[in-house]
Amino acid sequence: MSGKDDAKLSLVTLTGMVVGSMVGAGIFSLPQAFGKATGPFGAIIAWTIAGIGMLMVAFVFQALAQRRPDLDAGIFMYAKEGFGDYLGFLSALGYWAAALLGNVTYFILVKSTLGLFFPAFGDGNTLIAVATSSVLLWVFHSLILRGIRQAAALNTVVTIAKLLPIFAFLLLVLMAFDWETFRENFWGASEAGLGPLASQVRNTMLVTVFVFVGIEGASVYSRYARKRADVGTATVTGFLFVLALMLAVTLLSYGIMPKEELAQLRNPSMAGVLAAATGPWGAVFVSIGLVISVAGAYIAWVLLAAEILYSAATNKTMPKFLARENRSGVPANALWLTNIIVQLFLIVSMFSNYAFMLAVAMTSSMILVPYLLVAAFGVKTNLQRNGALIKGKLNRTETIQSLIALIYTAGLIYAAGVKYLLLTTLIYAPGTLLFFMARTEQSMNIFNRLEWIVFTILGAGFCMVIFSIMNGYLVI
Repeated sequence: MSGKDDAKLSLVTLTGMVVGSMVGAGIFSLPQAFGKATGPFGAIIAWTIAGIGMLMVAFVFQALAQRRPDLDAGIFMYAKEGFGDYLGFLSALGYWAAALLGNVTYFILVKSTLGLFFPAFGDGNTLIAVATSSVLLWVFHSLILRGIRQAAALNTVVTIAKLLPIFAFLLLVLMAFDWETFRENFWGASEAGLGPLASQVRNTMLVTVFVFVGIEGASVYSRYARKRADVGTATVTGFLFVLALMLAVTLLSYGIMPKEELAQLRNPSMAGVLAAATGPWGAVFVSIGLVISVAGAYIAWVLLAAEILYSAATNKTMPKFLARENRSGVPANALWLTNIIVQLFLIVSMFSNYAFMLAVAMTSSMILVPYLLVAAFGVKTNLQRNGALIKGKLNRTETIQSLIALIYTAGLIYAAGVKYLLLTTLIYAPGTLLFFMARTEQSMNIFNRLEWIVFTILGAGFCMVIFSIMNGYLVI
């Protein structure tokens, strides 16, 4: 970026990036998602597991920010440093894909929400809906091209604005909270069709994957931080704030409606809960909040997506054209590529729900591999006990934290299922073309022996998925 002073982000702004990344569309669907899967008891267990697991991930980001300040692109550089160029590339590609697929779901959800009040928007896939989303897409694009710092500052303002409706929801629902309804919902009994408690918890755990995506927001922007220590502080502070918010929205909703009714709500289900507590105007209020929230989440995520491509390109893992900046110091080519792909998905959504459903299913799956590699690098770094680390009690604590984070992220991949893990090869395998381009530009060998094995596995998975879809064996 041009100008050192203009490039620096404060602790408040970095924390806003973390909160803005995590508080998007997901929080507005929590009542329906949890009501469908479990009762308050199962929800408490699920949020406890998710909270501990993701807190350990946050601690890993915090520790690595302090121990390895030389790695200033966060999630991508950790994977590259620990496991080589190709796995670093896959981490960058997976993170970028998760960001842009998440942005597609944001746009379509907003259009669907507007369809409740303006029939021309339908279910979010009409011509006028796509046209409106396209205009918004390129307005944001033009804004971000003016400069990262200005866009990040706007994200902080939007983050504050979108939290106000959520706090209002919590206050109004708390005033209407009925302990008897909460008590009847509490156990989420299997006779209600929810199955054993372990199954209930597993189903709700899958929901938490999506809502916590974005915890790495400050880490990705570490090269812009005013103080390096602010990166870790922003990550942990932002996470704890969002965890409290998610837990409150989930549990208070059980005191308004029976879980069977929560399960039947149309998303954004927070609108249905507030309507039950206050009247029809509550649905309008929440819908407005959702539009503001998604706008803020989109700004955060498109910034993250462009930044990760730029960082990978400057480290020669992506093609060099993605490292070009404009006069404002913005990675313009990376931003253009990101938004062009988002635009293509928006157009496809007019003709079929296939692209949208694929985006929803794969957003969480794509982000899990980068998280897993960060946790694994945290373990590797601590076990090596090299000169960059502080030995003794602090080191042992960080080792335990990184091990828990590794187990948790590996468990999330298992919970997501083999199906969606295989579907990620639809992006990883053909996306490797960008890696080929980067290596060719540098006149370097494409892969080493281990990387050839990884690519072969991805290629085989890609062929298997294509064959299964074409022959009806795999239904998405």
